Amino acid sequence: MGYLKNIAIAVLALSLFTFVVLFGQLPALRKTPLGTLQRALCLHLPNGLRSVDSRVTGGNITSKSRRLGQYLFYEQNPVVLILFLFLLTGSAALFLWNALHRLPMSLIVPLPIVLIPPYWFTYLCATDTDHYITPANHQDRLRDYPYDHVLFRPGAICKTCNLVKPARSKHCSLCGHCVAKCDHHCPWVNNCLGRGNYSFFLALLLTLGVLQLYGAYLSYWILKPYLVTDATRSLPWREYLPELGDAMVEAVNMGGLSIAGVGLLAASTAALPLGLFAYHCYLIWAGMTTNETQKWADWRDDIADGGVFKTSREALLSHSRPRSPEGANGAASTGLAVHLGVTEEEPQVRWPISSAQVIVRTNDGRPPRGQETLWTQIWSLSDVDNLYDLGGWDNLMEVLNGR
Repeated sequence: MGYLKNIAIAVLALSLFTFVVLFGQLPALRKTPLGTLQRALCLHLPNGLRSVDSRVTGGNITSKSRRLGQYLFYEQNPVVLILFLFLLTGSAALFLWNALHRLPMSLIVPLPIVLIPPYWFTYLCATDTDHYITPANHQDRLRDYPYDHVLFRPGAICKTCNLVKPARSKHCSLCGHCVAKCDHHCPWVNNCLGRGNYSFFLALLLTLGVLQLYGAYLSYWILKPYLVTDATRSLPWREYLPELGDAMVEAVNMGGLSIAGVGLLAASTAALPLGLFAYHCYLIWAGMTTNETQKWADWRDDIADGGVFKTSREALLSHSRPRSPEGANGAASTGLAVHLGVTEEEPQVRWPISSAQVIVRTNDGRPPRGQETLWTQIWSLSDVDNLYDLGGWDNLMEVLNGR
């Protein structure tokens, strides 16, 4: 029983650690115990170790660790991708080598169907570059999405690419490109996820989770003859648990690392890709990307602080026209309108909905000076239009069509 308990604790601890590190920094979990634990593991603990190292070795270990961390997490490299493929391939090969002869043909036939797709979608995620914004496709990317004057404003220029940033784009320092409809940079595929390869990433998460569940089921199918308890006796719960534990230990001993170990690893970690897949399904339903969730979280905090105001594009332009050198009939606008990128002519885009909103935050909790009658204070994100939310089904179709 102790052997099984140690394996279960180790696997569950590894799964919890991975889940906290990967998901604890998400805006939705930032103020939860998982977010607190993520900051403790990834921020406070390293800071404490650096302080100890500074006193003991003069910071030598910290310096070398920083260079390694810089390479692993802040430079584009295939290390995490290689580790992922090594773990996936090694586990699958070890299991199949020892389990194929113990499985019926009805369970062997589906194996290529569940085993090949994760590799294929990993390849597509890692090699696709259509979402990189270049001078050649820049004009097309500008017409993909309208500026919502909340998360994205016209006129912002990427200092690295020296290109006007299209709406929903973000520059990735690891990839060295501005990325169209940027979701996030994924070290598991050594590439950014955005317009074009995001659907492949969703397919990777789903097929990887299915593969893990199927592998766990095959392990259970092989080991279930050893999971024998005395069903003829009616035992109290406390007496039944040791008997069940002994049966599970026997099953693990018979299956060994190749079957029981791989099966337990697959079962305990399947929640990681499937949980991330569920989270991205929520993002699709809400019409957001991972990058945009952080921006919305910042706006939510500013709204709660009472420093966010809303007006219409036409009202702001009308207020600005008399102040322009060209008079009321001119196309120029001045002051805050220029600062916010609000102009008479919005870029023509291929997008089915529009919004006239303009949102601004102030530091003093008061509307912009000299324009007090123009702006209305807002107290909820529900008062702000998400221009990129077409509705759950249409959002899904956009993603599946590579947009």
